[in-house]
Amino acid sequence: MCAADANFNNHVFEVARQVPPGRVTSYGAIARFLGAGNWSRKVGKAMGLLDGVTPPVPFQRVVNSQGRLTGDTAGIEHRKALLAAEGVMVIGDKVQNFKTVYWDPATELDY
Repeated sequence: MCAADANFNNHVFEVARQVPPGRVTSYGAIARFLGAGNWSRKVGKAMGLLDGVTPPVPFQRVVNSQGRLTGDTAGIEHRKALLAAEGVMVIGDKVQNFKTVYWDPATELDY
């Protein structure tokens, strides 16, 4: 798997669907898991293309490597609310206890 794969976005969505409620992962962790370690921005772009994707992708569970929610302000507030409903505390734009709630597909998935 690499970022040049025509199905890259679908692979990103499949990994993001595996993140359990109450946990978060990062764009970079997904990129590394897919063998495209320096393509975290491409993962971010894929996550911005979710409109109409089924089954749904829990986009709120993918954050940057520092545990910050990214995107426009309205989107951040929506993601905060979704994460709060799952028990993930976000103050400002930062996931609290990031290391505790962090989910790494490289260690959690058996592919």
